[in-house]
Amino acid sequence: MSQASGLDSKLILLIEDNIDDERLTLRALRKNNIMNEVVVACDGQEAIDYLFASGSFSGRDTSVMPAVVILDLKLPKLSGLEVLKLIRADDRTKRLPVVVLTASDDDNAIDESYACGANSFIKKPNDPQDFSEMVLQVAMYWLLLNRTTPERMLA
Repeated sequence: MSQASGLDSKLILLIEDNIDDERLTLRALRKNNIMNEVVVACDGQEAIDYLFASGSFSGRDTSVMPAVVILDLKLPKLSGLEVLKLIRADDRTKRLPVVVLTASDDDNAIDESYACGANSFIKKPNDPQDFSEMVLQVAMYWLLLNRTTPERMLA
């Protein structure tokens, strides 16, 4: 299997309620030839439903988990921190890499994110070119360079 096909097979879960940031992220991935499947959850509850195959995602194959979760903090229904706590509290998802990607650079948000188990905290760049470059770097690191153990895929 080539690196490209290994990269393409890894799913990304993007949890983002801002349609402009969602579009910018998806455009940046495609522009950089990262063709992975991206599941977009527009609020915290939808993200939890996807991960745990409940609600509108009941019956989803939970043996297929994201290679990385990109999580905004300010979400409707359940906040990003609440989502992160639920991810870390369940054996099926506790090892999923979670990258907090937010407009906030508040020290408290950074501290809370890491305390709740975030693997990374990134402030969203305002410039579209910088945003695109950041998305490329995040994708390349978490999809290609980062190694995980097979047991993180508990079904």
